[in-house]
Amino acid sequence: MKGHIASISGPTVRAASLDGCFMHEVVLVGDEKLMGEIIRIDPGYAVIQVYEETHGLKTGAPVLRSGELLSVELGPGLLGGIFDGIQRPLEDLHTHWGNFIGRGAAVKRLSHKRKWHFTPSLKVGDPVEPGTVIGTVKETETVTHKIMSPPGVSGKIAFINGGDFSLVNTVAALDSGHKFSLRQRWNIREPRPNGGRLPFTVPLITGQRVLDTLFPIAEGGSAIIPGGFGTGKTVLEQTIAKFASADIIVYVGCGERGNEMTDVLHEFPRLKDPYTGRPLMERTVLIANTSNMPVAAREASIYTGVTIAEYYRDMGLRVALLADSTSRWAEALREISSRLEEMPGEEGYPTYIASRMAAFYERAGRFICHGRPGEQGAITIIGAVSPPGGDFSEPVTQASMRTASTFWALDYGLAYQRHFPAINWRTSYSLAAPNLAPWYEANAARGWGAMVSETNSILQREEELLEIARIVGMDAMGEPERVAIEAARLIREGYLRQSAADPADSFCSRTRQRQLLAIFLYYARALESAQRGGAALEKILAAPMTERVLRAKYLAEEELETESEVIKTQTAAWFAREET
Repeated sequence: MKGHIASISGPTVRAASLDGCFMHEVVLVGDEKLMGEIIRIDPGYAVIQVYEETHGLKTGAPVLRSGELLSVELGPGLLGGIFDGIQRPLEDLHTHWGNFIGRGAAVKRLSHKRKWHFTPSLKVGDPVEPGTVIGTVKETETVTHKIMSPPGVSGKIAFINGGDFSLVNTVAALDSGHKFSLRQRWNIREPRPNGGRLPFTVPLITGQRVLDTLFPIAEGGSAIIPGGFGTGKTVLEQTIAKFASADIIVYVGCGERGNEMTDVLHEFPRLKDPYTGRPLMERTVLIANTSNMPVAAREASIYTGVTIAEYYRDMGLRVALLADSTSRWAEALREISSRLEEMPGEEGYPTYIASRMAAFYERAGRFICHGRPGEQGAITIIGAVSPPGGDFSEPVTQASMRTASTFWALDYGLAYQRHFPAINWRTSYSLAAPNLAPWYEANAARGWGAMVSETNSILQREEELLEIARIVGMDAMGEPERVAIEAARLIREGYLRQSAADPADSFCSRTRQRQLLAIFLYYARALESAQRGGAALEKILAAPMTERVLRAKYLAEEELETESEVIKTQTAAWFAREET
């Protein structure tokens, strides 16, 4: 059970005399007992990646086996928590160590002292299968936590008690002798079992018009947000985390800059949930692994986040997992791979980068709950990608595109124009959109598909005309073409452009999206109709209703119907006067 350090290379340590060790076993390295994980076994040696800084380690220092896989503790207390990449609570670490966390810091991952009120769902003699809900705990005001039988555990209830318990207290037992507490442990690299996949039929509403209208993502789908530095990846991910129509949000700051993660940690606890009015943290789990933290823990943080997401999925909840950014996760894999002297692939990334990315994104989906065929849960994964120089042909972006069903491409040009979200509507796509069309027809608006098609046609027409204008100049364009370009500009500036800082515009419900899109499409048709009716181009471009249309997105939902009628009345009156 005990070996010693033979050699050290950054976060990678070779240990000798670890007889009987196995892959991915957790070990404690050195006198400070730094946590590590076995990632390769050679004859006589085990290669360990250490999740903390290894400076000061020396050869001959002890290495202790734990006999366990790297796992997370699952139970009440996760929501509202802020953890590092290996699920150590940052608040507890700060309490024990202050502003600078000492190496080898060991704290309970979830509080074992806090009491939770357990309400049994079963009685003595009831059968229990894997996934059976034996009771519930009110974790927050908005989330009821289901205490489930772990995979592989079955029998009949021998005793069960209700009342106030800590995570480690026994609340029930089976006739087989298995005892239940309020917590589970699970290996982070092993997907939790499910009852089968379901098709994508319901969208995840993000509150961002360009996404929900043109490139919707399904509940249980996966999306990537590639973009160069300064294009708004982090702000867009944080905005989606605030407003997505999910029951649970898991936000993983994987290799993020410290100041950006600090903004998240300070802002999220003060935010109100737009759906319940309660604090957003009541349904949020934050995992912070900033760029100055050990690189090995960055690699683990992604798996920690998705395992927590799967746990809440098994309760029948809709979970949104946001990872920012998967590129820095891939960089961690590259660094570890190089220290293992593995054969490098493209741009130095390990040859298995594509399979690792695919395995991660494949943990998304809509599923039947394990052991409960009548219940469903979903995990939607949204990963930011940071391609160097905004080059989408680099390996991480390409590997992600092969698996993710939705592609939201961020554009330098739009970002420099201060057009946010800087989603390029020419290169982005959603493979889930056809499957979601019936839902939008039934729940957004009858004829929603036709409205989206018309919007796409207007934007596509503008792109074609602008290509011509770059050659002959805008002044050489005909009046119908100038009006078509103006109509597209209004949709771009008024509908697709959205301010994350404006209280009224930062979140747009599907009802507001329908109302706003109807206003912009009506006005675009009115401009083209006026031009065909003989109205002068100068008068069309100078129409006073244009500014009113552009300001409509700052109005409250209940004001938009009235505003729509006013715009229609004024537009009809203005162009009727021009015709006379």
